[in-house]
Amino acid sequence: MNDIAELKNFVVAHTRSQGLPPETYDPLLARIRDDGDGTPGSWVAEWSAEAARLAEAGRALEASVHYNMARFPFVDGSARAAALERCTAEFAAWAAGFPALSRLDVELPGGRVRCWTTGLDAEVPRPLLVMTGGIVSVKEQWAPVLPQLDALGFAGIVAEMPGVGENTLPYGADAHRMFSGLLDAVEGRADTARTYALALSFSGHLALRAALSDPRIRGVVGAGAPLRDFFTDREWQRSVPRVTTDTLAHLAGSTPDEVYGVLAGRALSAGELSALRIPVAHVTSLRDEIIPPGDARLLRERVRSVRLLAHDDVHGSPRFFAQTRLWTLLSVLRMHGAHREQRIALTREFARLRYGAAGAAV
Repeated sequence: MNDIAELKNFVVAHTRSQGLPPETYDPLLARIRDDGDGTPGSWVAEWSAEAARLAEAGRALEASVHYNMARFPFVDGSARAAALERCTAEFAAWAAGFPALSRLDVELPGGRVRCWTTGLDAEVPRPLLVMTGGIVSVKEQWAPVLPQLDALGFAGIVAEMPGVGENTLPYGADAHRMFSGLLDAVEGRADTARTYALALSFSGHLALRAALSDPRIRGVVGAGAPLRDFFTDREWQRSVPRVTTDTLAHLAGSTPDEVYGVLAGRALSAGELSALRIPVAHVTSLRDEIIPPGDARLLRERVRSVRLLAHDDVHGSPRFFAQTRLWTLLSVLRMHGAHREQRIALTREFARLRYGAAGAAV
């Protein structure tokens, strides 16, 4: 079973990223007593009960968000498996109201990657944005951004990391090849030669490694990505929250005691980062309890074209989510080089949030 105190602590960043205000989730969290497999008062039962109420009221997207939280951090039993199934079903019901959104299943060696997409068109291929979350977030958490990408003239794919949600690929040493597999699958329906990756947390590590061998990836935007020290610093690993270690062990098919040994070879070297010839933008949390500070320093010192945004917060910077969302989208548009008016508007809004009225006027 997961540690309930840790779950309550780490779920905050994910609830805020999906638009749930504290007055919505605080009373729900207060009712949770344990992590039983769907038993009354358990994590899955309380989140699922609220999700069912929202689904009954016709609020499909909100229901999907709550079922997503019910299966958090990963499926470890029948109750969480049912929550994931209902999460995807409610999201599909919401997506039916957006004709531009569609499902895509990509069969790759080792497994299937299920995605949500927009803007795939063989007659007018658009530049492509591939968006992926971390080890505890499913694609339905990020896919609501797809209508915005469609309006900006991008084709978009939202997928999960290997082993997360409906992605059946293993989280092995070659997991980064998933990115190239996705580009191959939509070749001709998107301008894959102009691909940008918005890859959060642990998927950012995979996207950077993929960019070393796939020139179609023209830029990577990330947040809280492990690079080298996370995979090699044994002292730091002993302080990593249990929920993170347990989730990594689940994905890697290992045990919590052995998983960091399994992952040690995944570290990106200083030479590999120096070899990147693409722009990289990255959000760093100064009080990150998961990713060691040396990894952000490595980006700053080794990547030739890098922009960094730092927040005084824990992993995921939940208090600064609005800023992060604006800055990451702005970073993609900067890399692409188009959408001047939108970039100006986003820059002003970011300055307002970051620095107040004086900054917005600059």
